Amino acid sequence: MQFAVGFKSDGRLGHVLIDGDDALVAALKLKAQCPTAVIMYVRPRNRRGDSRHPPLPALSPN
Repeated sequence: MQFAVGFKSDGRLGHVLIDGDDALVAALKLKAQCPTAVIMYVRPRNRRGDSRHPPLPALSPN
């Protein structure tokens, strides 16, 4: 299952799609990639909404 994880990092807002068994796993995967990110929300992927507002392709850990 894919989840959209919204985050704030370095004053920027964004969201990425992450595969996970549940919402907590998806949020932890993002935190592992970028420990300074603040998780704003985690929700199941919404194909229609996510196609209108595409997520970031990858998050670079800074």
